[in-house]
Amino acid sequence: MNTKERRRTATALLFIAPWILGFLAFSLYPLVSSAWYSFTDFSVLSEPIFVGTANYADMLQDDRFWKALANTFTFAALSIPLGMAVSLGLAILLSFDLKAKGIFRTIYFLPSLLPLVCLGVLWQWLLNGDVGLINAALTPIFDLWNSLTGSQLRTPNWLLDPRFALSGLVLAQTWTVGNTIVIYLAGLQNVPRQLYESAEVDGARFIHRLWYITLPIISPVIYFNGIMALIGSFQVFAVPYVITGGTEGPDYSLLFIATYIYQQAFDYWNMGYACAIALLLFVLILLLTVLATRLSRRYVHYEAP
Repeated sequence: MNTKERRRTATALLFIAPWILGFLAFSLYPLVSSAWYSFTDFSVLSEPIFVGTANYADMLQDDRFWKALANTFTFAALSIPLGMAVSLGLAILLSFDLKAKGIFRTIYFLPSLLPLVCLGVLWQWLLNGDVGLINAALTPIFDLWNSLTGSQLRTPNWLLDPRFALSGLVLAQTWTVGNTIVIYLAGLQNVPRQLYESAEVDGARFIHRLWYITLPIISPVIYFNGIMALIGSFQVFAVPYVITGGTEGPDYSLLFIATYIYQQAFDYWNMGYACAIALLLFVLILLLTVLATRLSRRYVHYEAP
């Protein structure tokens, strides 16, 4: 390189130096150090002692770990399809020429602006079995059903019944799809209007236009939101932690991998074991992301250059 090119390169490196330093200090170093600590007996307050794969062997025999892993997978399997379907449906409705469309967009987006701790406190009240608004809205429906059928159905006690605790958390997660709606709206605006007009001339119904025009064109947006939802669902922590008051919920029904990592690291000071679980979670998310990417190649369509 000549002098001018070297000067440009040095200037570019100078501009990206803060990001590089931040990546090295706050991303790469914690990842490498946690990988090392996962092979040690480390309590933070003392020197780490190398124990090989003992932490991973203990993980195989840890019933609470497997319960947390099962809860995490169940939560992801329920929240991801529901959240994507609700956000996409609302985005399609908001893409129509409706009155006060901007007000509705604001209403749907506002919940995603709440801090997670505030969100947890709010849903702790909404899901209360005695005075919560969810059961207040369901009570007339249950009373009507009982009067018609003679049954004795009661509104669920969301936070104390292990059969419904995870479902309540899925509702709380679905309530915060505002960011996803905004991204879908941006994708829907890129769909050429002339394709819809041509389809209408040919007699295509709304469902056909949606399936054969809208979804294929916004498939990269759907893929992005799906990957982000996958990563977020496996890292869920703040809302269930606040809702349960730092516990695992009834019968460990709200114990997730991220919560279990926090407990091992900061409640029991078993940092080496926590790092082993965290590294396994990282590998698990990476593998699921790669698998989702490979499976989506057939269905995600990008514009030709």
